[in-house]
Amino acid sequence: MKTYKHLYEQVYQFDNLYNAYLKARRGKRQRAEVLRFEANLEGELIQLQNELMWDMYCTGPYRVFKVYEPKERVAAALPFRDRVLQHSLVATIEPIWEKRFYYHSYACRPGKGAHAGADRVQRWLREVKRAHGRVYCLKADVRSYFASVDHAALIKILSRKIRCPRTMDLCRHIIGTWDPGIPIGNLTSQLFANIYLNEFDQFIKQLQVKRYIRYMDDWVVVHHDKEYLRAVRKLAEEWLWNELGLKLNQKTQIFPVSLWRGRALDFLGYRIWPTHRRLRKGSIQRMRRRLRKMQQLYRAGLIGPKEIQQRIMSWIGYAKHADSYHIRQKLLYGVGFTK
Repeated sequence: MKTYKHLYEQVYQFDNLYNAYLKARRGKRQRAEVLRFEANLEGELIQLQNELMWDMYCTGPYRVFKVYEPKERVAAALPFRDRVLQHSLVATIEPIWEKRFYYHSYACRPGKGAHAGADRVQRWLREVKRAHGRVYCLKADVRSYFASVDHAALIKILSRKIRCPRTMDLCRHIIGTWDPGIPIGNLTSQLFANIYLNEFDQFIKQLQVKRYIRYMDDWVVVHHDKEYLRAVRKLAEEWLWNELGLKLNQKTQIFPVSLWRGRALDFLGYRIWPTHRRLRKGSIQRMRRRLRKMQQLYRAGLIGPKEIQQRIMSWIGYAKHADSYHIRQKLLYGVGFTK
């Protein structure tokens, strides 16, 4: 098994910290903490570099808050300088795992994403339907995934590849700043969460399950035989609990995907059938609320036309991956913004 040493120097190299700063500020340049950091950019980066070089770096305090879309969750945000550090760390260690990740893992990976994942699973639905005349799905997600990640197990998985003691000490420090699990909001949490469940991906590959796809802690198996999916579910539940201390939530189920005698596969923000794809009703309702909120903010002079256009075009970009022409016309036609 190939291992990696001498990584820590890459984390604190000045050019890498500067590139990490550029990534961390993307879309956030006008925020006060970013402007303060930018006002003394060289000094801030040198200070961060020195703390890392002399093993004096300590993560700042989290700002804890709730997010309500798509569901209510507790999230956390670190000070900007810590986000710069995490971008540098992820840029250093992510390539180690990227080429080893399961191909059909689509979350937080270059060239993947929700749209590519939805296209892939719909292609599988069509293939199975065409070959067998029926199609079933096992749809599962892990109960309270981020909060259930075991620190010791995660560190053990990381240490199989990272044989640089100082880099591992930095990972242990970041992991140890939050308990239980890992925080929603950290850049490192996205990578660590993928690495943790990549162990499960490899187990599923060993079972020779052909049509298995994962997006973070949501995963789907497509097959024509319901009994086969029941067997996969049983093995998956046992393995997840015994090896990673994870449980599947109550929404995990097996069902036929059909327009008439079944239902859609609700996955990655879409309701997916072999023949077509629609938006979730919740997604449409959230966009209605966002439009009303944007109208209020524009009326109060708190946002401008450019920001409104960016938000609307972002949603249209998502909606166009489904059969949504009429709902887009209905939702957006006649929406006005006045001071």
